[in-house]
Amino acid sequence: MVPVFDREPIPGFITALRFRSIQPATLLAELRTAVDLLSSFDGFVDARLARAVDDSELIALTLNWTTVGAYRRALSSYDVKVSVVPLLSRAMDEPTAFEVLQVSDSEGSVTASGTLAADAGTVSLGEAAAERVTPEPS
Repeated sequence: MVPVFDREPIPGFITALRFRSIQPATLLAELRTAVDLLSSFDGFVDARLARAVDDSELIALTLNWTTVGAYRRALSSYDVKVSVVPLLSRAMDEPTAFEVLQVSDSEGSVTASGTLAADAGTVSLGEAAAERVTPEPS
């Protein structure tokens, strides 16, 4: 594994999705195919598929991206809209988008300031526009 300090770019955005399936082998195959397609897009860093050790019907998928924009551009691709988005929509209904605030490994840690705008908790989509908004300190 490449130490966190030597990685370029350090992921800045993660999607974490959980799925419940009575046919986990089928779901895993579908998710592997989805990851193969998503990994072809600029800004994709890596993905992990995992199964709960005490509940074989619970599957998790994490996708690491350089930015939220890279993830959104991947999702806007026709092939992804047709084959991946319907699959991802079967995930549990819970928050799935997370900004990375720290990355650590055995070599050390890198802390990020985050990218949320200072007014992210008070301004709704479409209510504000600016060339640049200062991030909220972490």
